[in-house]
Amino acid sequence: MTLSSATKLATGHIGLNVTDLERSLAFYGKVFDFQVMAEGKESDRRWAFLGHDNQLLVTLWQQSEGTFSPETPGLHHLSFQVDSIEDVNTKAEILRGLGAEFTYDGVVPHGENGTSGGIFFADPDGTRLEIYAPSGADPAAAPVAGAPTCGFF
Repeated sequence: MTLSSATKLATGHIGLNVTDLERSLAFYGKVFDFQVMAEGKESDRRWAFLGHDNQLLVTLWQQSEGTFSPETPGLHHLSFQVDSIEDVNTKAEILRGLGAEFTYDGVVPHGENGTSGGIFFADPDGTRLEIYAPSGADPAAAPVAGAPTCGFF
């Protein structure tokens, strides 16, 4: 069976495995202003549904050990769009206050001399994240020449 041309697909939500649900709830709540929509607190089944305005965006599942590995197949990074570079900078300040690890210093363009750009960082479990704006980044040299910045961090 194939999808008809009238069928539209959209990303529903993203599910992330985490090692410490409370730590991840604090991080994602402060950085993204997510509200907890539902939560499971059983000792062997801890999880949380996060979102805005009754729209589920991210689910957290406390069922892993170690840290995110970019060397194995699967998620490369998770990206969130905001309205403006000012919003990106506001999020960067929140992240600095949390001691987040950044991949690049400041807002960087997605490509050479591009005007879309953002910040690249890791969550407490090392999952690679991005917050970007579709325009407003200063056209500049990209951190990775000849390729999209978001693909090589």
